[in-house]
Amino acid sequence: MAKLTGRKLLSFDRGLGVRYVAGVDEAGRGPLAGPLVVAGVLLDLEMLREHRARPLSLLNDSKQLDAATRERLYRAVLACADRVAVRVFPPHVIDRDGLHRSNLKGLREALWACQPAEACLVDGFKLGPLAPPHRAVVDGDTKSAAIAAASIVAKVTRDRYMHAADAFYPGYGFSSHVGYITAQHSAAVRRIGPCEIHRRSFAARCYEPLAAAS
Repeated sequence: MAKLTGRKLLSFDRGLGVRYVAGVDEAGRGPLAGPLVVAGVLLDLEMLREHRARPLSLLNDSKQLDAATRERLYRAVLACADRVAVRVFPPHVIDRDGLHRSNLKGLREALWACQPAEACLVDGFKLGPLAPPHRAVVDGDTKSAAIAAASIVAKVTRDRYMHAADAFYPGYGFSSHVGYITAQHSAAVRRIGPCEIHRRSFAARCYEPLAAAS
């Protein structure tokens, strides 16, 4: 039986003593291909009482859930959240601006899009003075309902993109590894070369034969 973690995460957010809590998180920092997706979710905790909170009972860090549960929670978050924001950074922007800079920009923008919030939570990162006042929570997607909800939205959005990309760029296996570096993915890049959704700024070994040939 699946562990019902949502109540614990909602208790963390309720412990902040406010009604509106915004959380932001990202998916896709590590992959060799595909976009970085940042999501923000604003929860109205007064509305998430009793049966209204039940759809979020399985809420947890997206990485700890299977794909079917993430899809179910994605629909639940969209139905329960007061506001949802998504920012997508394609590979050419990551190559141009850098992964970390793109990530911080996305987190700031998603947090601003989830205003007004009485408490703003970020999974692990301090965003500086350009962001709304916020709190960085280490491993926040396993502690806060708002951050976990954002992690679900970001992960499902990105995975859907990569499954669609598999049809446009066959041969790489994007549906199976969603752009992360695997033996299958590296072998495909060596065999047929990178496509336009590969992050060329990443120092990946599968790119080395291309660099040597140029």
